[in-house]
Amino acid sequence: MRKRVITIILSLIYTIFMAVGTSFIKSNSFKYLKDNLIIMIILSLLLFIILYFILNKVFDYLDDYKKKKDKTENRILNLFDKHPIIFSSIVMFICYLIYMIAFYPIIMSKDPSFQLLQYFHIDNKYSYYSVLLDKNVIITNHHPVVHTLLLGTCVKIGMVLFNSSNVGLFIYSIIQTSILILTLSYTIKFMKEINISIKYRFACLLIYALVPVFPFYAMSPVKDVIFGCLIILYIITVYKCIKLEEKISIKNIIKIIILSILMFLFRNNGIHVFILTFPFLILINKKNRKSFLIIFLVVVSLFVTYSKVILPYFKITPSSVRETLSIPFQQTARYVKEHENEVTNDEKKAIDKILGYDTLKDRYKEEIADPVKNEFNKYSTKEDLKNYFVVWFEMFKKHPLTYVEATINNTYGYFYPFSTKWYIYYKYTPIIKEHGIDYHYNNLTNLRTNLSNYGNIFPYIPIIGLIVNIGFSNYILIFMLFYLIYKKKYKEMCYLFPSFVLTLVCIASPVNTYFRYALPTIFAMPVMISMFFKTIRNGK
Repeated sequence: MRKRVITIILSLIYTIFMAVGTSFIKSNSFKYLKDNLIIMIILSLLLFIILYFILNKVFDYLDDYKKKKDKTENRILNLFDKHPIIFSSIVMFICYLIYMIAFYPIIMSKDPSFQLLQYFHIDNKYSYYSVLLDKNVIITNHHPVVHTLLLGTCVKIGMVLFNSSNVGLFIYSIIQTSILILTLSYTIKFMKEINISIKYRFACLLIYALVPVFPFYAMSPVKDVIFGCLIILYIITVYKCIKLEEKISIKNIIKIIILSILMFLFRNNGIHVFILTFPFLILINKKNRKSFLIIFLVVVSLFVTYSKVILPYFKITPSSVRETLSIPFQQTARYVKEHENEVTNDEKKAIDKILGYDTLKDRYKEEIADPVKNEFNKYSTKEDLKNYFVVWFEMFKKHPLTYVEATINNTYGYFYPFSTKWYIYYKYTPIIKEHGIDYHYNNLTNLRTNLSNYGNIFPYIPIIGLIVNIGFSNYILIFMLFYLIYKKKYKEMCYLFPSFVLTLVCIASPVNTYFRYALPTIFAMPVMISMFFKTIRNGK
C-alpha cells in the first residue's frame, strides 16, 4: 500500500510537470493546455499510467537490488581501482587538454568580463546598477568578491610577469581546471570508499572526461564552477556526517567550517545552502549535536561578520535588492502587459518608482527577467518598495493566474526535460578587449567550431544527452527523495537537500533553464546516485 501511494504521487507530479511544461513551451501560458484540453487530459492519463507502471517496476527492482560481485581481470581497471585520483586526473586532463588548446586562454562570457572590469576599476553595468558606498570603489558583491579578486589577480600576474593578460587568463583557467579535475577525481575515490562497483566508477570517469559540459565549464571563468566543486564536497561531507557513529574530530570540524566559509565566499547563495541544510545534521546526529551546533554558529557568525563588517569596511557595495526580486518583478511586468487597462494612475506611480512603468510591458520577456529588473531604480527607498508591494498584492488578488503563469514561464524548464537553453559558453566575448584588456583566441578556428558543435549537439543525443538535462536531473532528484521516503530512510534524505535548495535558487533566479545555475546539482549527480545505491543496498 505504501509503495502504491508513493508511486501514484510521484507519477502525478511527473505528469503535471510534463503537461504544464508542454503548454508553456508552446504558448508561454496555460493557453495550449486549455485549447487542447480533451487531448491533453487523454495524453496525461496515458502518461500517468505508463509512469505508474514504470515506477512500480523500478521500485520492485530497487527493493531486490543487491550489489553484484565486483570482479575484474582488466589491467586498466585494476590500475584505475588502485589509484583512483591519479588515474582519473590524468584521463580527464588528457581529454580536457584539447579544449584548453582550442579555447586558449579561456572562454570569457559577460559576467566574468564585468568582474574583470570591476577589478581594474573600469565602470560597468554593475557599478551603474548600484548606489556605491564609495565612488572610488566600483567593485560590488553582486559577483562574489573573492572570485572577482582571484580572477583579476591572475590577469594582473600575467600582465606584470609576462606582459600579457591572455597569459593571466590562462593561469586562471589552469587553476579552475585543476580544481574541477581534482574534485571529480575525489568523488571517484569516495565512491570506492563506500564500496561502489568499479564499473559504475569507471562510467562516471567517462562521463567526467567525455561529456562536453565538464571541459567547457572548466574553461569558463564563471563563479559557478568553483562553487559547484564546493557543493560536491559539501554533499559528500553531509553524507559522511549522517553516517558518523563516533565523535567528530577537531580536524574534521575545522574542515567543515572552512568548506562552509568557502561556499558563501564563492557564491552569495552558498550561505542559503548551509543554513537550510546543516541544521538537519544537528537534529539527526545526537552524539555530535553540540559539535554541529558550534559549526553552525561559527559559520553563520563569520558570514555576518564578512557581509556586515568586512565588506562595508572596504567600501564594497552589497548586491542590489533587485537580484532577489525577479519573481515579483516578472509578475508585475506580465500583469502590465496583459491587463494594462486595469492599472490605475496610483498603481502606475508606485510601479514607476521601482521599475520604470512606460517601457515595462515592452521589456517583459517570458523566460528572462533581466530586461525588467535592469531598469530597477537604484535610488528607490524602503517606502517606495513598500508601496510597490502593496500594489503588487492588490494586482495579485485581481489576476492571480497571471502571476502563476509569469512564475511558471520563467521556471518550467527546471522541471521539464524537453527544454534546453543557455547551455554552454563557447563564443568569443570581446567586452574586456573593448576596454583595453587584451584578450583573444588563437587561430584554431576549425577546432573550436568542431568542439562547439559537439557541445551544442550533445544534449540532443538520445539517452546520453539526458546526462546534462536539467529537468531530467531534477526528476532523478525527486525520485531518490520519494524512494527514500518509501523506505523510511529519512536521515539519508539529508544529502539530497543541498540540491533541493539550489533548485529553489534556480526558481528564484532571473533565467529559465539556465545551465550554470543548475551546474552544481548536475555535476554532483553521479556521486549522489552512488550514495543512493549505497543506502538502499544495506542502509549503512
